[in-house]
Amino acid sequence: MSWDSEDTVFHVVVNGEEQYSIWPTHKEIPAGWTTAGFSGKKADCLAHINATWTDMRPLSLREHMAAV
Repeated sequence: MSWDSEDTVFHVVVNGEEQYSIWPTHKEIPAGWTTAGFSGKKADCLAHINATWTDMRPLSLREHMAAV
């Protein structure tokens, strides 16, 4: 399966900095990333990320700025 194939199903994944990405369901999720509870076709996953990930700053930066 290809990243660009219409048949490929993806997980929405998130890392410790609360940054989002997609990962094919047929591959093992890389270390440091976990599923975010949404899977589907590429366009659906990207739409979910677009709606969910509204603050692009990494978590550590948001926490630092809140503390200043």
